[in-house]
Order: sequence, then structure tokens, then C-alpha cells
Amino acid sequence: MTSIDNWNPWVAIIFIGVPGLLAIAGIAHSLYLSRCHLDDIKEALKNSRYIYLWGPSLGRRGLIWSLLEISKIAGMVVWSRASITIGEVNPADLEHFPPHLKRHLVINLMVMATGFTWMIVVAILLEFR
Repeated sequence: MTSIDNWNPWVAIIFIGVPGLLAIAGIAHSLYLSRCHLDDIKEALKNSRYIYLWGPSLGRRGLIWSLLEISKIAGMVVWSRASITIGEVNPADLEHFPPHLKRHLVINLMVMATGFTWMIVVAILLEFR
């Protein structure tokens, strides 16, 4: 494998910059979900313990909390086994969860995971150059 120092400078800049762009896209998508779809998500998960406890304050605690809440809800819906086990989410709510909202949450997690993975690859390439 060749060193990243031998790459075309524009290719290297784009390769190193993509994780930042994915992070910005993930944050923007999370904000979109928290501003436009949070009420629909809360309605779809109305029997879940997490929504019962935190529902009235979801989306009202500021920008950073909105991002964290969407990440938490996305994890509960997409990787539901652990959330069902600890009692945070009701299995019946997950069975009837709207597919378009689940698709939004899956996209959100995939953008974050892709950006994080790409960032690790860039860090490894820069470390071993």
C-alpha cells in the first residue's frame, strides 16, 4: 500500500475531509428529525417507558440534548433487542412503528457509523504514513 503522502493532493484532501462532511450531514439530519418528526416518533412509542419518562421534555432541552435524544431513540428502534431487555421500549410499539420513520432513523445511524469508520481509517492511514 502506498503512503497517503504520495497521493494526489486533491484526492488526499477529499479523502480526509469526507468524515467531516458526513458528521455535518448526520448532525443536520438529526436536527431535522428532532424538529420535524419528534412528535410522530413520540406518538409511535407512546407505550414505551423511555417516552413515558422523558416524553414531555423531549425536544425542549436545547440543541445538544435534541441530538442526543434522537441518537438514543434511533438506537432503541434500530437495535431493539437490548432496549426491550432492559424495558425501555415496548415490543408492541416497535411492531407498529411507522416504516418511514424507521427508515429515517436507520439512515441517521448509517451516516454516523460510516463517518466514524471512515475517520478511523483516515487516522490509521495518517498514523502509518
